[in-house]
Amino acid sequence: MKIWKAAFAAVAASLIAVGTASAQGWPSRPIKIIVPFAPGGSTDIIGRLAADQLGRDLGQPVIVENVGGGAGAIGTMQALRAPADGYTLGIATVSTMIVYQSAKPKPEYSVDDFAPITNIASMPNVLSVGPSIKAKDLKELIALLKASPGKYTFATSGIGSINHLLGESFQAYAGVKLVHVPYKGSGPGMQDVMGGQVDMIFDQFPSSKGSIDGGKLRGIGIISPHRVPGYNIMTMEEAGLKGFTDEAWYGLLANAKTPPDIVAKLGDAMKKVIANPDFRAKVEKIGARPVGNSPAEFKAQILREVEQTKKLVRERNIKFE
Repeated sequence: MKIWKAAFAAVAASLIAVGTASAQGWPSRPIKIIVPFAPGGSTDIIGRLAADQLGRDLGQPVIVENVGGGAGAIGTMQALRAPADGYTLGIATVSTMIVYQSAKPKPEYSVDDFAPITNIASMPNVLSVGPSIKAKDLKELIALLKASPGKYTFATSGIGSINHLLGESFQAYAGVKLVHVPYKGSGPGMQDVMGGQVDMIFDQFPSSKGSIDGGKLRGIGIISPHRVPGYNIMTMEEAGLKGFTDEAWYGLLANAKTPPDIVAKLGDAMKKVIANPDFRAKVEKIGARPVGNSPAEFKAQILREVEQTKKLVRERNIKFE
């Protein structure tokens, strides 16, 4: 019996030593961050900014891989199925962690399948219109849409995305009826709105900013508690849609089975990333706000927002199919 106990203790000690050595040696090779949307959108912008600074701080390349489709669920599942060794991470969004779990009767994953690292940044959403819309401001747009229910179209980054939820919420709050045109990412949808094939698009402000600044899109409604400094775009609440203030956010996730020491190292590394003045300046330049909460705070945020969104979907009977 003593021999078996001694053998078991030796094996356990060796396993602990191996785990510790693994954590102490991490990272010893490049890290991949999966952005679960097409290139060019806000998720891609924030993901690449974070990857660049994280790679500098860790001393290893951090490579971004775009895996679009399924409103972000395909890329998120790919990150989840990768080995839980800290070398494959995922960018989390409201679409992938909040809307997906709230809209799907039987979601394939939940927050418990992941180790949330931090909320990197949050940003306002924006409703922009293309050349087919002649309304001067948001109030005029709402009047136009009410006069012709079902005539006008809106683009989003996919069924079940945050932008889809924003479009459905806008219809509910404003009392209008639109036709949804889903894409695999914000970029392709934006091109069609600028070309006049689709009338308007719900998107995050940073990924629409360049097109708005260049006059190719016209920002007409900000979905945030406050206006964006430097832009004369009224908020949804200013147009009478009280309570419609949802912002987007972008966080970093690891597989829930990732060794805690590696998760802790990632958390510490991301604190440095978000505290870096150069990183903060780049994030703020695109219209976003650096956040940088703790893993526990980030998980609590996700759980809280899932419950709030489920309530909204239920009360307003929002359909995602």
